[in-house]
Amino acid sequence: MKNHITYEFPLNERIRVFIRLEQLFQQFGQFSTGLSIPDKRAAIAVLLDIMSIFRRNDLKSEILKELDRHAKVLSKYADSQSVDARQLEGILETVSQTSKKLYAMSGKIGLEIMESDLFQSIAQRSSIPGGTCSFDLPEFHYWLEQDEHIRRKDLERWSAPFDEIRVAIDLILNFIRNSSSPSEELAEAGFYQISLDKNLPYQLIRVSLDKTMDCFAEISGGKHRCTIRFMTPSPDEQRPTQSPDDIPFFLTRCLF
Repeated sequence: MKNHITYEFPLNERIRVFIRLEQLFQQFGQFSTGLSIPDKRAAIAVLLDIMSIFRRNDLKSEILKELDRHAKVLSKYADSQSVDARQLEGILETVSQTSKKLYAMSGKIGLEIMESDLFQSIAQRSSIPGGTCSFDLPEFHYWLEQDEHIRRKDLERWSAPFDEIRVAIDLILNFIRNSSSPSEELAEAGFYQISLDKNLPYQLIRVSLDKTMDCFAEISGGKHRCTIRFMTPSPDEQRPTQSPDDIPFFLTRCLF
């Protein structure tokens, strides 16, 4: 769906955190390969956000539980003739190897990075708007002015503890997003309501909208019922209003 914009709505806190981390990992990958000082500043800021999420959540155990659950579900398809056995075996092996690498990681993930005086200083000053200027953190300013190969090597080293986590989250979210097929729906006067089967473990709602439509999807609700409102941006930057038009879209109720 290259000509569509997809809006996602997680149905539990675990998937919400995974998607936030996915976005942060993507941003870090983009900024860390940039050559400018603003790129490196942005990469460090994103890395600090990633570390902040890990300080507040026991993500390693949550991710391992998810990988184990997906492996069990996939294993049920092993004897199905409609499934490519070799491809399934490869996927299960990837899940198994990723789990083993996570199990082998000891201690709190990313903790050693915050033991760095430089990172502690950057984290403390980042709470102040513009608080990481050269006169605030001369050591950080010195690092930002180093050759690219030094900065790139340091960023790779600092982000290394999260590499397997990133792989695992990509696996899990890919499984979930591809667990169901989209259906064509119509939101009458820009409104649509979804009722979800309480006996099925829905993880994520996805709404795909043609890019030419002059509206965006605003999704709210919980794990049993969700509401989608298609909102039209205001030309004078006031609060958007619900579209009066019937809006065609694709809806995916993601299980797994």
